[in-house]
Amino acid sequence: MTRKLLAEFLGSALLAALVIGSGIAAQRLSPSDVGLQLLENAAATAVGLYAIILIFGPVSGGHFNPVVSLVDAALGGLPWRHAMAYLPAQILGCVTGAVLANVMFTLDPVSIAATHRATAAHGVSEVVATVGLLLVIFSLVRSGRVERAPAAVGAFIGAAYWFTSSTSFANPAITIGRMFSDTFAGIAPASVPLFIAMQLLGGVVAVVLVRGLYPDTTPNPTPDVSLHRADHRLDGVDDAVLPHPVADTAPAHD
Repeated sequence: MTRKLLAEFLGSALLAALVIGSGIAAQRLSPSDVGLQLLENAAATAVGLYAIILIFGPVSGGHFNPVVSLVDAALGGLPWRHAMAYLPAQILGCVTGAVLANVMFTLDPVSIAATHRATAAHGVSEVVATVGLLLVIFSLVRSGRVERAPAAVGAFIGAAYWFTSSTSFANPAITIGRMFSDTFAGIAPASVPLFIAMQLLGGVVAVVLVRGLYPDTTPNPTPDVSLHRADHRLDGVDDAVLPHPVADTAPAHD
């Protein structure tokens, strides 16, 4: 379990550093073009998230997102005790990643964001983004196509930057982490409760939809279904999992 928690912490930290750091770089490289800033931020997040899931997926499942962990547990793919242990690792990782991003760009290690995002449109966007992310993940998991999850998750988050007004945070841990950077990807503390509430609501909706659309999981070689794979697929890795998908998130933030 220690390995899994470390993987979730490190993956979440890298995700937050990726999202926030690329946002800071975009602001500096394209200071007068917000559209180009968003394109740069979205592209870096989509590609980077794909790589992060590949790195840590075989260890912990590569969630980096409390909603993914909770939904995985609700669908029977992850023990509840593991899901609850993942949450603090993910949150602490995202806060750490925010601090690292600030430091890498010679900013104060912590700066509380002032960007207010608590609008009805943003709330609806977070429900849509979270449901979409979870459908991507668990449709692949429950139909035996989990190996496609890293690319699919990265692609969805990259697209959701653009088709949601909130730029698709879809992740309570990254939402909390982004409070600590008053930069392009930041979110004011007052906006965080709405975002997290809508993300959790999206998780509930996704559980209902996944159970309705995919009532049965594709048989696996091991008794532990969902994202788990037999040890012979990954020699030397105990309780191996392939992207027990994310994150991120993103703004994935997203």
